[in-house]
Amino acid sequence: MPATRLGIGPRLRYLGERARRIDVGSVITRGRESAQRHGKWTPAVVVDMLWQAGFHNVGFQDYADYDFAILTRAERATYMTHPVSNQLSQRFDHPDYRHLFHHKVEFNRTFSDHLQRAWMVVDETNAEEVRDFVTAQGTVVAKEPIGQAGTGVHRYHAADVEDWGDFHRGLLTRGEILLEEVIVQHPDLAAVCPGTVNTTRVTAFFDGEKTHILAIAQKFGRGAVSDQMSFGGFYTMLDDGGRADGPGYDSHENVHVTHPDTGFAIADFTLPMIDEVTAFVDRVARVVPQVQYVGWDIVVTPEGPVLVEGNWAAGVYENKPSVTGIRTGHKPRYRAAIGF
Repeated sequence: MPATRLGIGPRLRYLGERARRIDVGSVITRGRESAQRHGKWTPAVVVDMLWQAGFHNVGFQDYADYDFAILTRAERATYMTHPVSNQLSQRFDHPDYRHLFHHKVEFNRTFSDHLQRAWMVVDETNAEEVRDFVTAQGTVVAKEPIGQAGTGVHRYHAADVEDWGDFHRGLLTRGEILLEEVIVQHPDLAAVCPGTVNTTRVTAFFDGEKTHILAIAQKFGRGAVSDQMSFGGFYTMLDDGGRADGPGYDSHENVHVTHPDTGFAIADFTLPMIDEVTAFVDRVARVVPQVQYVGWDIVVTPEGPVLVEGNWAAGVYENKPSVTGIRTGHKPRYRAAIGF
């Protein structure tokens, strides 16, 4: 594949925006924490963080999350970072089609064949339909159409509803207009955390002919409606065979050798049906080929993988060297697939 250089314009705009919004106190705090964690001198780490941000497209949180303070220059070069991922999203995700991923109702309509669950949209006229849907499901997930990192996602039980009219009005007032059937996850996932539907983030690039799997992260929840970090969740990277690379971790320096609620050893986890997952990602990546670079959130059920959502701003999941012992990241795979 011919090389596709990321334009200098987007990079300069990104740097300019970061310079305007930089929180010096936050940078110093992150630098101090990284220095203390790895036995380094704080001023040197802070200067290094700023240098990496300004000249190597490394976000401050990337620097902390991926232990850049202990990596060599060659090792750092193998890590994907959020600034680079953002540039890829802007370059390869056509703006005319991003709303199909950004708006959850539009996403469900577009990818309805791959959801494998019942869903409905709440409006002013369908209070009885809402009652019937929730009653039939027993438990439902309610979503605001625009949200990220698990925000705007709620769980309701039919047994807790005393007044269906009030329930319907409350959904509309709060903007929770998308109702979905709860996904039943594979027993291998439930063994780790049964109270949350644990999603697999597959970052992929569709080049117009082939879908390239760039990285796979397995997220685990803590019993809440979402497995995002804002709900206490964490993740571990998976290899191509679906096996965990090591313990779990998050962006708050929490490390989970075992799941806090079930005691499951995270390093022993293997994602079931990995071949089916890979084939599934190839199918969904072809639905909107104009959006080429996507972070797909998938759940493996007893019958196979189903789609939760697709993130056109894919974000980054990477190895954490101090936890896994792996000191290289996935950037070479991104380069090989995309050609930047």
